[in-house]
Amino acid sequence: MSYIKQGTALFRRTNIALFAGGFTTFAVLYSTQPLLPVFAQEFGLTPAVASLSLSVVTIALAVSMLLAGSLSEAWGRKPVMLVALFAVSLMTLLTAASPTYPVLLAFRILQGIILSGVPAIAMAYLGEEVEAGSLGVAMGLYISGNSVGGMAGRIVTGTLTDLWGWRTAIVGIGLLGVAASVVFWLLLPPSRHFEPRPLKLLPLVRSLASLCRDVRLLCLYGVGFLLMGSFVTLYNYIGFQLLAPPYSLSQTLVGWIFLVYIVGTFSSAWMGKQADRHGRPRVLAIALLLLFAGACLTLETDLLLKLAGIAVFTFGFFGGHSIASGWVGRLADHDKAQASSLYLFFYYAGSSVGGTAGGSLWSAFGWHGIVAMIACFLFAALLLSLRLTVLTRRAETAPREI
Repeated sequence: MSYIKQGTALFRRTNIALFAGGFTTFAVLYSTQPLLPVFAQEFGLTPAVASLSLSVVTIALAVSMLLAGSLSEAWGRKPVMLVALFAVSLMTLLTAASPTYPVLLAFRILQGIILSGVPAIAMAYLGEEVEAGSLGVAMGLYISGNSVGGMAGRIVTGTLTDLWGWRTAIVGIGLLGVAASVVFWLLLPPSRHFEPRPLKLLPLVRSLASLCRDVRLLCLYGVGFLLMGSFVTLYNYIGFQLLAPPYSLSQTLVGWIFLVYIVGTFSSAWMGKQADRHGRPRVLAIALLLLFAGACLTLETDLLLKLAGIAVFTFGFFGGHSIASGWVGRLADHDKAQASSLYLFFYYAGSSVGGTAGGSLWSAFGWHGIVAMIACFLFAALLLSLRLTVLTRRAETAPREI
């Protein structure tokens, strides 16, 4: 059976469906990020504790994805993703009724577990169904849906919170998720290259162990951890800075700052295409340098320069994530769903670790502490990417057994 190729109607349907799936996932996932200052004030929390509303969902997502990929090996790609999207949308509506902060955290943990049925499986679906020459573009467009979802989730919650409170804002996200899930259900083509396998835990453990012995994949997993740790740390605490003097912006204006996600929508697809043309190592290194430059620019006190820094940072992040996530599917020669799950495990673990640790640095050193942490993360990511480049070139030039 043929693979899905760029320029066909099937390619467009696939991208629209996975765009909608990514939209729902990230709108729900990051819906509480602009609300961290609101939670801190309403429930009497420190910034680090308020950040748990994001950290608990990402760590639950990270752990659960290790099993979700295997469930899809037995039950199919589309069915698992479809159930997860509808279930998490309904769970979001329940989250809005949380009477206390611990109850809210419990609902967020459940959301993370349910959401695990989408990201890794979507990447595996693309790796199986899309031809190699079109994979970079398809992966970039899928991640564009992630960026639009993350942007819309933050803008909607920020605006609705100012108008009617944070509970109404969360309801709005749940209703958006239901609508996007319907689009996903109607448009995504069934798998044509998927072969179901019985669900067995021992082979899963062996598969994960085998993948962890591949140093090139471990380098990519480390890059994902550091990329996401940097990204979430910046966005978690920029709201605290902009709501306080000398900026004193409203919750609505802080929410609309996430409009810079538009550059991520462009960069994920564009840099994915550049990676197909010019090589992943070179373009990934450029993405990391853009992240560093953007983070440094946010140290400026002028609001316009700070916003420009956030935009550059966002451009680099989505481009880097698009390249790294697509690279996993190319390097893994078996169990692609588990390989993608492992990448996303480290990716979201970085979100939880970086996002919460950043709260302590924010309280102790202010914004300079946040940027210093991000700079250290990005330097480590650059070293890993250079190591990956060397290993990839060795593998390509090594003589093959006949």
